[in-house]
Amino acid sequence: MQFPDKPSNETERLCALYKLDILDTPPEQRFDYITTKTKKYFDVNYVLISIIDEKRQWFKSNQGLAAQETSRDISFCGHAINHKNVFYVADTLRDERFFDNPLVVGEPYIRFYAGAPLIISGGYAIGTLCIIDQQPKILLEDELVMLQELAAMVVAEIEQKA
Repeated sequence: MQFPDKPSNETERLCALYKLDILDTPPEQRFDYITTKTKKYFDVNYVLISIIDEKRQWFKSNQGLAAQETSRDISFCGHAINHKNVFYVADTLRDERFFDNPLVVGEPYIRFYAGAPLIISGGYAIGTLCIIDQQPKILLEDELVMLQELAAMVVAEIEQKA
C-alpha cells in the first residue's frame, strides 16, 4: 500500500481548512443534496464529501458508508488532494498503490474510486467530492467533467458560509 503524500503547502492548507470551521459540524441538507444527486447520477455505492485534516478524512456528507471518518494514511482522498483534477482509480485491485489497502481488502471493499479535489480560494485542496463503488468502473470524459463541476458546487457552499 502506498501512503498519500502530503501537499507541499500542507501547513498553509491546514490553516485555511481550520479557518473554515467546517470540521466536526453536523450534517447539512445543502451538502447532502449534492451527494444524493451525485450518487444517483453516477450509480455508485458511496458518495462522500471528505475533508482532510492532519490525521484523518472526515465526512461532511456521506451517502451509503457507515463510517464517519477514516485514517488519512489509508485514504484515497489523501492522494486526490494532490491533484488539480479528478483522481481516478478504475480498478483498485489492478493498481499497485491500492490493491492491498485495508479499504480494498476489507470493508467497504473499494474497487473503484474517483475524487474531485475541493479547491478553495487561495488554491488549497481541503478534501474531495468522491464516488466509490464495489465494482470496477470506467468514467467517460463528460462524467469526469460532471464530477469536477459538482465539486465546484460543494466549494461554493463551503465558501458561502465561511
